[in-house]
Amino acid sequence: MQAEPAQPSFAAIRQFITRLHFYVGLFVGPFLLVAAVTGTLYVLTPQIESLLYRDQLVARTAGPEHPLSEQIAAARASIGEAPRLFAVRPATAPGLTTRVMFSQPDLGESETRTVFVDPASLAVQGELITYGTSGILPFRITLDYLHRNLLLGDIGRHYSELAASWLWFSILGGLLLWYWQRSVARPKAAKVSGWQRSRRLHTLIGLWTALGLLFLSATGLTWSRWAGGNIDTFRNEVGWITPAITTALNPLAEAPVLGEHAAHGMGAAVETAPPVSETDMVARFDSVVSSARVAGIDSPMIEIRPPRTVGQAFRVSEYDRSWPTQVDTIAVDPSNFNVTSRADFETFPIVAKLIRWGIDAHMGVLFGVANQVLMAVLGLALTAMIIYGYRMWWLRRPAPGASARTLIRSFSYLPPVAKITALAVALVFGIALPVMGVSLLVFLLIDFFRAALAEMMAAEQRNMPPGMR
Repeated sequence: MQAEPAQPSFAAIRQFITRLHFYVGLFVGPFLLVAAVTGTLYVLTPQIESLLYRDQLVARTAGPEHPLSEQIAAARASIGEAPRLFAVRPATAPGLTTRVMFSQPDLGESETRTVFVDPASLAVQGELITYGTSGILPFRITLDYLHRNLLLGDIGRHYSELAASWLWFSILGGLLLWYWQRSVARPKAAKVSGWQRSRRLHTLIGLWTALGLLFLSATGLTWSRWAGGNIDTFRNEVGWITPAITTALNPLAEAPVLGEHAAHGMGAAVETAPPVSETDMVARFDSVVSSARVAGIDSPMIEIRPPRTVGQAFRVSEYDRSWPTQVDTIAVDPSNFNVTSRADFETFPIVAKLIRWGIDAHMGVLFGVANQVLMAVLGLALTAMIIYGYRMWWLRRPAPGASARTLIRSFSYLPPVAKITALAVALVFGIALPVMGVSLLVFLLIDFFRAALAEMMAAEQRNMPPGMR
């Protein structure tokens, strides 16, 4: 490869950051675009979902509600004996249905088969698959899976983790490039080119949305497979743990920590205990709810999970994640209805609260419609910024055979201290964010082969007879 003259340290650093920013946009841009579009659709659709499933969600009969035990019995008669009763979400207001949720082996993680019961008439108004604490229905489940894994399962989660891992770097790199170039005097052109117009819009969108996009990147990483696991490990080591209850009634037993997806993995000690009678537990639901209300569980949005085995308590939790957040959880002894364990949101460490609020804001539920609009604006802005970035590249794409401006070459111009710093930073983030580290290696491989191909084409042109060049 042809040698180029040495560059001043600052110019070399700027060129390296520019090249890396370009590579992230070029190669990660498609993944960011899919995440932006699917995320925007997700936060804009709660109202659409409410209309689509109105027949299941809105009760058809007015009048006093039947006891929860009778509503559960109606759901059981409708669904049959095979599915296991998982939880019940009583109607949150008059005129709405109760959700009786069942689990079965062929459902995905955190999915339940939910029967919608009219509390006044005990009529079953339908059955749908629901998902997670948010209780979303099939339409938004599809959007959620598209956003998270492209409907490809665990392997597809790498796409969203790749997008979240590089988004923060792309934003910070763009801000740095803007800061360096903001005071550069440019001659006034008689006509603004398409490239200049795209660059200006790309930059303005990035400046106005930088904080919001950094927030999306950080909160998105908490859900990711590999980086999210490292974040959880770090939180455990420094004590930033979200408090949780135990449903074990024997204080000497090793009880599992019950979180949002508690039903999807019980400890071995619990699995060996004899199962409880569903009929016996269903008869206790109303008393458990009454006990929970006395204990301070006052949100209309509550979920009651019965014990699976002897020696366990009922789990009663609030799931109102709007502002002010109500997500208190208690355990209730089925024999005497005493509260045996509790985790109140107001006692959570500040970091645990911030993580809870951050996730809920990312989903567009923390501040209602205003939150939805803000997240949608960020998603649309990111979409536009990516499109303008690709237009910039297309308008100034290098001609075939042109000398390749590569990342490796830009790195070679860095002063020794900058090289060591760049390698150290790459190593740290490559370990903390594994998908980011692997993708960086892919960038370098593409970079190497691109440079080699450009050099081969240039050599062929040099060796051609003058009349054939």
